[in-house]
Amino acid sequence: MILLSVLAEKLNAELHGDAACGVSAVASLEKAGPGQLSFLSNNKFRSYLTTTQAGAVLIKAEDAPFVAPGVSTLVVADPYVAFAKAAQLLDTTPRSAVSGIHPSAVIDPSAQIAVDAAIGAKAVISANAVIASGVQIGAGCFIGEGAEVGVNTRLWANVTVYHKVKIGERCVVQSGAVIGADGFGFANERGQWLKIPQTGAVIIGDDCEIGANTCIDRGAIENTVIGNNVIIDNLCQIAHNVKIGDHTAMAGCTTIAGSTTIGKYCIIGGAAVINGHIDICDGAQVSGMAMLMKPVTEKGVYTSGLPATSNAEWRRNTAKLRQIDQLYQRVKQLEKQLAAPVQTAASSTEE
Repeated sequence: MILLSVLAEKLNAELHGDAACGVSAVASLEKAGPGQLSFLSNNKFRSYLTTTQAGAVLIKAEDAPFVAPGVSTLVVADPYVAFAKAAQLLDTTPRSAVSGIHPSAVIDPSAQIAVDAAIGAKAVISANAVIASGVQIGAGCFIGEGAEVGVNTRLWANVTVYHKVKIGERCVVQSGAVIGADGFGFANERGQWLKIPQTGAVIIGDDCEIGANTCIDRGAIENTVIGNNVIIDNLCQIAHNVKIGDHTAMAGCTTIAGSTTIGKYCIIGGAAVINGHIDICDGAQVSGMAMLMKPVTEKGVYTSGLPATSNAEWRRNTAKLRQIDQLYQRVKQLEKQLAAPVQTAASSTEE
């Protein structure tokens, strides 16, 4: 539990209500009860302010008149950001590994393990790996030779970190993620595929989150690089030699082909597909299921794909789509026919 007076100070909020009152959890406006904290960041839910049973709410100043009597308020500039910070303070998520090293963990004698790191059951730490202070390595994780995991980074169960990968400070890697597997590099000799050894690594900055079952391939020669505060959702594929700039967010099932560079502060929607060997500028926004085949040089929103519709409408539109080339040829012929009389009339006038 945290007192509202303490919470207000930490959030730089203006408190209206009982400073000695405490909250112990977060909840929605509709379902929150006494002792719980909620927030309003979307005006379409404003009606819930009048009936909420929350112990306290995070709001903007203009929403204060709508709050139910007896509910304490914390007035902030951005309730959603304040909610995120409050949720961190009230977080009850367990550790991915309890303190110390589990007896079943397998650790090479040459590995450097900080005294306060936590290593879970059946984790494997390979030769010359470096595990920094405050790191949590979940059960069944594999840390390859020479890999480095930065201060206070947390790996959930069954994460695989290949050799020479470097993960920065305060990162979170969700279960099943594979960081540093070989990129898809092959040469074809008369129908026979020849593997190209992937000798680069993966470098991940500070304050990143890597989603469950996401794969980030190591570089073919140079490194795959993920900047600071990059958030990558579940089931994403990041190919070899990709570079992602600071503060970029990527939703689930996105696929990025090799050697593509994505700028800073980009937002990429779910299931987007981005071609290889192209550059995406800072601040670009890519809609879900979009396919980018060419470089993006101007900040803006980029969209492709067709939204779902009824089957009957889709069948009608598809039938029409098949006739586009025929219609195009007919329009070209009509344009020629319309242009011919104009040219004849112009010639007669000149004579």
